[in-house]
Amino acid sequence: MGFRLWALGFRPKKMNMKILTIAFCAILISLTSFSQDKMFYIHGKVVDEKTGSVLSNASVFCQNTTTGTISNNDGLFSLRLNNGGYDLVISYTGYETQVLRVSNAMKDKDSLLIQMKEAEKAMAEVAVSGSFLVADGWTKYGQFFLDNFIGTTANAAQCTIENKDAISFYYYKKRNKLKVKAKEEIIILNQALGYKIRYQLDSFVNDYTTHISSYTGYPLFENITGTAEQQEQWTKNRYRTYIGSRLHFMRSWYDSTLKDEGFQVETLNTPNSPKGTILENPYDATIYSLDSGIVDININGGIRVTYTGQVPEKTYLIQNHFPLNSKVEVSALDMPSGFSIEENGYFYEQSEITNMGYWAWKKIAELVPYDYNPD
Repeated sequence: MGFRLWALGFRPKKMNMKILTIAFCAILISLTSFSQDKMFYIHGKVVDEKTGSVLSNASVFCQNTTTGTISNNDGLFSLRLNNGGYDLVISYTGYETQVLRVSNAMKDKDSLLIQMKEAEKAMAEVAVSGSFLVADGWTKYGQFFLDNFIGTTANAAQCTIENKDAISFYYYKKRNKLKVKAKEEIIILNQALGYKIRYQLDSFVNDYTTHISSYTGYPLFENITGTAEQQEQWTKNRYRTYIGSRLHFMRSWYDSTLKDEGFQVETLNTPNSPKGTILENPYDATIYSLDSGIVDININGGIRVTYTGQVPEKTYLIQNHFPLNSKVEVSALDMPSGFSIEENGYFYEQSEITNMGYWAWKKIAELVPYDYNPD
């Protein structure tokens, strides 16, 4: 946002400088107030659950954002966030990771007490896991893991994992499953979007019987530095990745701009139904309700989402045996009981919703954080 004094009819050479200064300060105060209205703070303290002793240098961040910090010597932390919802992740060596949902609508966001519980690792569990460890895991499963975690998109080709030695592979023959664990956060450098991602991998499992891969974890983004040309290209790539994405879709539904943004929604009897029913009014009171800054979507079952603003990547069409002249991106969500959307596009309960189609094909290489602003 900017302004010109000339546009307001000011002529500095003839105007009293005191008046000019007052006018200038008034505008700045107005702009600052507007900015603060769109932000909120999270304050808290990290302690040991049993003893109550403070835990300094605990990692505190909002997953899938660029915002994070560590607790100070008194265990205190503070974060400044754009309005909306987030998963606040707190981790400390030797303790169980905690995840807390936070938003600007919280009443107690200024006095969070994070009580950390010591992690318990049974020796028997360690011994059993060790027996399934694949000694040459990267040789056997490395590329498979990259394809199903980082992805096979054009952006994925420009991603690298900087600490592969932190990752271990476990194969369970009787269950025909592959499990991947990491002893520390995985460092992913995305040269296509200009991000370094610190990913705390919770679990990665592939079931070879059902051919289904799933993973959960907590990513923290960092902007990397580059030349002016790189920065310009990253800006373009981020926007191209954002449009049509699940984040773009959620924000559009929240803002009641689905049609304007290029989205069409159909309801499905089953997640894989070939035919759906077009949702003519996705803002009908029986479906869409806004309360205290949160939009509740009341749909049970599945929805199919068609995005008309961008053609799908050729690689996706080839891998899934779709016509190469396809003009739209088609995704689907399977959800048991609807979901709720916050102002920034964060939605819940994410763990109960399954992505299918184009959104399922796009993986870590296609992530932009919740604090990404396409404007």
